[in-house]
Amino acid sequence: MANAQVILKEKIEGLGAEADVVKVRAGYARNYLVPQGKAYEASRANLRHVEALKTARARREAEEILSFQELATKISKLKPKFTLSTGQGGKAFGSVTSMDIHKELEAAGIVIDRHAIELEKPVKKSGKTEVSIRLHPQVITTLVISVDAGDTAEKATEEKTAEA
Repeated sequence: MANAQVILKEKIEGLGAEADVVKVRAGYARNYLVPQGKAYEASRANLRHVEALKTARARREAEEILSFQELATKISKLKPKFTLSTGQGGKAFGSVTSMDIHKELEAAGIVIDRHAIELEKPVKKSGKTEVSIRLHPQVITTLVISVDAGDTAEKATEEKTAEA
């Protein structure tokens, strides 16, 4: 199988970022990357332009980190609260998962990838819990969530006994 070297013009998931010189299948380079304007052929003339692409890459990465740091400060200021219903004996029904935290962040106007929320296991205990959120490999923030026991099952049984 024939391989070709190309210089990437933009970040391509699973392949590399701009200014990277990568080896790919010749057909992938010839039929997709080069016609779509995503890569150059790695010729001597084009290799001279790699420095300009590297400066553009450094500028883009610096802007990304700055925007992720701003987002991290917004996230760390939030104090979302969740309520779990409990049954007899104080046992909680359900739990707070990363999906619940993601929905709460979206309601606050913060859009992130839900896989960025690093929750080892769902939160089933009431109280405050720290959850780390990895926005970028260099930017990690901590979100403090509060979980309250709603006691809905106990309140319902108290209401029934009060009516009787």
